[in-house]
Amino acid sequence: MTAMAKQTKSDPGQNDPFEVLAPDRQIAPVVFASPHSGTDYPPDFVGSSPLDLPALRRSEDSFVDELFAAAPQYGMPLLRALFPRAYIDPNREPFELDPGMFEDDLPDYANTQSSRVHAGLGTIARLVSSGQEIYGGKLRFKEAAERINANYRPYHRELRELLDQTRQTFGCYLLIDCHSMPSVGGPHDPDAGRRRADVVLGDCFASACNEKVISTVESIFKARGYDVSRNKPFAGGFTTRHYGYPQQGRHALQIEINRALYMDEAKIKQNDGMDKMTSDITGVIEKLSGIDRNDLLPE
Repeated sequence: MTAMAKQTKSDPGQNDPFEVLAPDRQIAPVVFASPHSGTDYPPDFVGSSPLDLPALRRSEDSFVDELFAAAPQYGMPLLRALFPRAYIDPNREPFELDPGMFEDDLPDYANTQSSRVHAGLGTIARLVSSGQEIYGGKLRFKEAAERINANYRPYHRELRELLDQTRQTFGCYLLIDCHSMPSVGGPHDPDAGRRRADVVLGDCFASACNEKVISTVESIFKARGYDVSRNKPFAGGFTTRHYGYPQQGRHALQIEINRALYMDEAKIKQNDGMDKMTSDITGVIEKLSGIDRNDLLPE
């Protein structure tokens, strides 16, 4: 392992929208990202919502950045968003917006028709994962644009920089997008009321990374006793689709961890499984630190 050096990058004078936990030297063409584990809730956002903070936190991928925190120790960077998903979701297009949420007209370039928007889970979400409404009134587009410019865009600029640097060094990259999911499908999900697999791997149905990559990760989890599903109910979001082009040596894989394995979902607290889950994910990280670069390069 290599010693970890913590780096925080942001615009001077502004609240940091992300943090990069970087190794002294990157030894593998792998970048980890945790877009939904942020907990820096703006007080005015919380104060204006009819929901209390625990209800807003239901949309978090709580503690996922801690589950994957060993990445820098094994020579790979971890990017973690500090802003919460309920406030702005970086795993969407920059302007996937529901026009019904706004008192003024949206610009023509906004995507108002995506399945995520219709589900209430656009770039500015209408609902938390339990199906409750986040806002008691209408927003103005200016507010959405400010959130996107202050949080979404800096996060993706940094992610792109990490991936470009990795590709420049190694000729390829593998992005691991780190998530967690409610243990049971929610009221608006296609698997509503059903218990989910322990781990769901999403490669956008084989379009975002090659078979060697997803099979490697799948076999590591299965060897540790986990029930693993591919692409159901989550095949990968904007990040996986946007950065995954395996024919160019650019791979992206989304990992969803069942929250019941490591946390009390109602209280949003770690449970007795946190240590084991962290240890097992560290095992995945260690294996990926030795990934064969030739498995990622275009054929």
